[in-house]
Amino acid sequence: MKKIIYVLLLSLVVVGGLVFANGKIKNETSKKPTAKPLTVAEKDEALKKWEASPDGIHFKEWEASPAGQKVIASSAKISKSIKDFSTMEAVVTSVSLPPGSRLGFGVMVNINGDDYILAFGPEKYEKDSYNFSKDFEHLHKLKVNDTIGVRSHNISKAPKYSYPIIAGDYIEQDGKIIYERPINKDGC
Repeated sequence: MKKIIYVLLLSLVVVGGLVFANGKIKNETSKKPTAKPLTVAEKDEALKKWEASPDGIHFKEWEASPAGQKVIASSAKISKSIKDFSTMEAVVTSVSLPPGSRLGFGVMVNINGDDYILAFGPEKYEKDSYNFSKDFEHLHKLKVNDTIGVRSHNISKAPKYSYPIIAGDYIEQDGKIIYERPINKDGC
């Protein structure tokens, strides 16, 4: 009987020590100072430094080129819809992205006569199965010439691509939502 009591007391002390140590670690990590946002002057200085770098020079040259001007003009055409998060009618022109792209899963679409890359990001692999996650299940069923409604919060451009890149946040087809970007649980 005494052995059982000793074992129980010893396990209680070990568990209590672990709980106490774990609580202390959590408090220490939460006391780390957060990074202050950059001031306007610091942002301007960082931008000037980047523009002087080889990548910045290459980007500026690309922006001035006819290909860059075409991408900028296409971006400007839909910038109001992006800002307002309004639905844009798009026609799927290709169910794959240009060769060599590293944007994850996406399709090519045509909106108001201009071509765009509609990117959704990397596909996540389900841990407990041999299939990809069901996030993109309906998107994989899209075919060339399908008409979809697109809403996005972001459009970007890169010298590597001849088209503006739209982040696919909300996609509908025939009045049904076929994709909605999951909300980030971390709050950022």
